Amino acid sequence: MKREEMIARVRERSEPWDVIVIGGGATGAGVAVDAATRGFSVLLLEREDFAKGTSSRSTKLVHGGVRYLEQGNVSLVMEALKERGILRQNAPHLVHDVQFVVPNYSWWEAPFYGIGLKIYDLLAGKYGFGKSELLSREETLERLPTLRQDGLRGGVIYHDGQFDDSRLLIHLIATAVDHGAVALNYAPVIELQKDADGFVDGVIAVDSETSERFTLQARVVVNATGIFTDEIRRMADKQADTMVAPSQGIHLVLDRSFLRGNTAVMVPHTSDGRVLFAIPWHEHTVVGTTDTPIEHASYEPLPFEQEIEFVLETASEYLSRPPKREDVLSIYVGIRPLVKAGGEAGKTSALSRDHTIHIDQSGLLTIVGGKWTTYRHMAEDTVNHAITLGKLADSPCVTHDLHIHGYAENIDPHEGLAVYGSDAEHIRQLAKERPELAKQLHPDLPYIAAEVVWAARTEMARSVEDVLARRTRALFLNAHAAIAMAPDVASLLAAEFGKDKAWAEAEVKSFNQLAKQYTLQKTEV
Repeated sequence: MKREEMIARVRERSEPWDVIVIGGGATGAGVAVDAATRGFSVLLLEREDFAKGTSSRSTKLVHGGVRYLEQGNVSLVMEALKERGILRQNAPHLVHDVQFVVPNYSWWEAPFYGIGLKIYDLLAGKYGFGKSELLSREETLERLPTLRQDGLRGGVIYHDGQFDDSRLLIHLIATAVDHGAVALNYAPVIELQKDADGFVDGVIAVDSETSERFTLQARVVVNATGIFTDEIRRMADKQADTMVAPSQGIHLVLDRSFLRGNTAVMVPHTSDGRVLFAIPWHEHTVVGTTDTPIEHASYEPLPFEQEIEFVLETASEYLSRPPKREDVLSIYVGIRPLVKAGGEAGKTSALSRDHTIHIDQSGLLTIVGGKWTTYRHMAEDTVNHAITLGKLADSPCVTHDLHIHGYAENIDPHEGLAVYGSDAEHIRQLAKERPELAKQLHPDLPYIAAEVVWAARTEMARSVEDVLARRTRALFLNAHAAIAMAPDVASLLAAEFGKDKAWAEAEVKSFNQLAKQYTLQKTEV
């Protein structure tokens, strides 16, 4: 994928697009893949970088949702478990099985969670990842030697999926492009176009890098902007009701030693009503998440002090080595685009995780809610509606068995470059041709210089942030290491883009300001 080619294709097209998708997160990318693989002409427009928002800030799980089962939402769990299986089938280089242990400290927990997780297995059916089973105290500690031992009776082990969210997003964008779609990052939609009857029939977008304006026609415009859903809806109708009740969740990233091994911990009940996870991810430990209602959505939300304390305190109840503030290598914050219940937000942990499709009086099609795991089904549902709305050819969905870009089987997720799948060989070749690109950018992280060049040339990375936050996960894993890597990354990008030293220095300064928010130095109370 080359951004210059994407821009050229937008300029060259004189006919209306079948579908214009606003939003380059999981939902928008899924819609673009679905529509493109049905043979429709598709343009996806993203205001910032792909996965800049919620889609890069998840708990890194592809899961059915054990908590939703407890709430009685069986249909959502069954759908998610099916989609979990389909996603592993279609992207085995990015989605893999991970074992979870629910530790038991009371006599009733083993039978209670044991039965619940057997039902979880049953609902998964042929899409199951493995069977749950009861563990003795000794078996539990064998898998989780860093678990708090005082009062431990045993545990229940079950299987779920894990992935790298922004890497999957980039591969979905590539999949859409492979099937003929055009995708542009840094191309905000600033206005919706309407025909004489008041129906939305296109958009006006701007290339943020050059300020070039594009007036673009479409048979259907899909609003897939997640936490910014209402902002786009009000471009069509200034009086549109609020659909989204944003909820903030934080994750703390610690050294791998806090878990050791490859088994995760799931705490089903915490004081704020959410599940808490401690998960091994990219040779680190991710602990989260919280559920805090907020007033306004933003691309870079800040953690609240009480959220940090909550995660540290809750983790300390279950880990033999209680994590402290100084142990936190990075902190990242995401916002869930939860669909309002009635007109009142209430408690966000109780709001719907199901997706909602809304078509307003102007014909703007909005898809909101859902979760990463169910992105494919959400996209299928959206495009089915778009076919009816835009009077498009009635073409069936083909994504159930569609290999996602980079598809490769039998990849060890702990291998270097594993997340690139079949593209990994191209990166190795780059490093072979130019030995300086084989250089590891920081001793605490596995990333090499060739990945920066690959991101710039083929994955539409435009900045140091794009590379260190989303093409690699350096910023999310270790903010201080990412800051140390920034000058080398800026130099590599400057060489690729033909930029001067001043550009590189400005990039480093901008990134460092952002990266400080991923440390515990900057918090809100």
